[in-house]
This record gives sequence, C-alpha cells and structure tokens, in this order.
Amino acid sequence: MADHNHSEHVHGSMDIRAQEKTFAGFIRMSIWVAVAAIAVLVFLGLTNA
Repeated sequence: MADHNHSEHVHGSMDIRAQEKTFAGFIRMSIWVAVAAIAVLVFLGLTNA
C-alpha cells in the first residue's frame, strides 16, 4: 500500500479560482436555459399549442 502523508496539506490552501469560474458559468447557463424553457412554455400556452 502507498504511504500517504497527509500532514503537508493545509485545508483551504488550494487555488480554486478556475473551479469557481467554471461553476459560475454553469449556474449562469442553467439560469438562461431555465428562462428560455419558461418563455417557450408561456408562448405555447398563449398560442394554445
């Protein structure tokens, strides 16, 4: 088994800017998709489709 030395890691020291940027983009895209889906449903409802 590999010997893992966990004493070198300091909690909260990792640079997570790339992950935060990716997550923000994912949330932004999810909101746009949800708004577009609601708009399509409202349009279909108004046109009695």
